[in-house]
Amino acid sequence: MTRERDNGAPRSADAGQGAHLLLVDDDADLLRLLSMRLTANGYRVTAVGSAEAALARMSIELPRLVISDIRLPDRDGMSLFQEIRHTYPALPVILLTAHGTIPDAVEATTLGAYAYLTKPFDAKTLLERIVQALSLSAPEPGPASGDHAWRAGLISRSQCMDELLAEARLVAASDASILIRGESGTGKELLANAIHRASRRSKAPFIAVNCGAIPEALLESELFGHVKGAYTGAVASREGLLQAADGGTLFLDEIGDMPLLLQVKLLRVLQERVVRQLGSDIARPVDVRILSATHRDLDVAMQEGQFREDLYYRLNVITLTLPPLSQRREDIAPMATQFLQTLAAKYGKTVRGYAPGALEALTTAAWPGNVRQLYNVVEHVCALATAPLVPLSLVQRALRVPSLEVLSYTEAKQRFERNYLVQLLKLTDGNVADAARLAERNRTEFYRLLQKHDLDASLFRADGAAVAAERQE
Repeated sequence: MTRERDNGAPRSADAGQGAHLLLVDDDADLLRLLSMRLTANGYRVTAVGSAEAALARMSIELPRLVISDIRLPDRDGMSLFQEIRHTYPALPVILLTAHGTIPDAVEATTLGAYAYLTKPFDAKTLLERIVQALSLSAPEPGPASGDHAWRAGLISRSQCMDELLAEARLVAASDASILIRGESGTGKELLANAIHRASRRSKAPFIAVNCGAIPEALLESELFGHVKGAYTGAVASREGLLQAADGGTLFLDEIGDMPLLLQVKLLRVLQERVVRQLGSDIARPVDVRILSATHRDLDVAMQEGQFREDLYYRLNVITLTLPPLSQRREDIAPMATQFLQTLAAKYGKTVRGYAPGALEALTTAAWPGNVRQLYNVVEHVCALATAPLVPLSLVQRALRVPSLEVLSYTEAKQRFERNYLVQLLKLTDGNVADAARLAERNRTEFYRLLQKHDLDASLFRADGAAVAAERQE
């Protein structure tokens, strides 16, 4: 492979300092040189020599930028790029190409590659492209970024959740309406609040309302406000939540439960950016970003005439889908630990952790109620815990599952064998010859099995109790 040209490239400025970059090239010398240069410029670098190795590394830790050669030994870089675009659509890719592969590189840029550089490339140009690409991508999630206050409450170690949070941070910079999908209890309001904190509206109000929890007549007044005398009981004028959230974000949870009449009024607000209070003809301008969430299938609701198609496309400019807890089991242990610490402080408990097996039981549970159910279970065990470590039995009780002892294969086999021998001896009243016949084993082998499990056949005879008493004497 051809080498880069060193033109005394400057160190990268603030953008992307400490960002994780993934280099993919089968030229070991070039990988070593690039790694040294990028590390010297403040980046954290992982270098691999094949497309499969790159995909494997991304499944362990997602970088903020991929720099890949188009010619790779196991599969071409175009194939790698296409898979990255399919699996990680928000991840920027810079391609390195020889003159013979320029058409492929040009095609890749039309498909979404951030840029391509022709070998031998200029080091300064590469660093400039990296800074530009990182300025457009989401910062790395988690403690490595040093800036994760915006996602407070969203604990994650799983790749699927980290990818979602990276996309959320990216779209937070815009004012586009976002529809958050996910099962009940997955944390849709937490994600909406995180997006608000990461946006330019973070210093303005964040207001959440559950459209399915408020009766239709009250919901209209809650959202749009009313003037005095607008309806019976309206003894004073009151601004609605749309006005209260002016300059900030309004989160409409369970938007799929909003009545059709209010859907029409909300659509008008989104189109005209004005609000009319109930009983008033005056339209007041409002600057509010709408985030919405639902666990319902809105496509089905539209087909059934329960949700307006025009409103759907206004709200669904960007879709983020929260995975159920069963698909992010890596997050259960850290969440359960964090919840326990918080709740122990709340209740004044000295509980500091989980006994062996307790965390495993939490990790392998079904969790149909997702994160909300996990929090409730941890609150249950924290409230009832009487020791520093939460025992497995208390977790199983909170999960409402029967106690289950997980045995190794050897232990299970030994337990089965012993119980089987006991049942035979009970059935034959302690007659070894009859028990051996039923087991289809000779008496010598059967006696050996009894000795292995320390079983005395005489204790299973009708006079076994008397025999035992005589032995004790």
